[in-house]
Amino acid sequence: MDNKREHNRTPLKVQLRIDHPVHGQMLVTTRDISESGVFVVIDDAQRLLQIGELVSGQVQGLPMEAPVVQMEVVRFEPSGVALIFQRD
Repeated sequence: MDNKREHNRTPLKVQLRIDHPVHGQMLVTTRDISESGVFVVIDDAQRLLQIGELVSGQVQGLPMEAPVVQMEVVRFEPSGVALIFQRD
């Protein structure tokens, strides 16, 4: 299978707080990140999230407060969910 990704993924394991308009806050762990999005490990992702939904996210545990970014749910895998960053 050809990799048709526009941006390379970089393995990255950090805590990410996701704020969902219905389910509230979820603390998840990232698997990888690229210029266009992030993959997060989350149990029951398909029960909690829907394709096309917008959520906000903020990396946790840094020495300073990280920016809050808007993301869209784009894909599910058995281990989690792919989110793309929303650009202004």
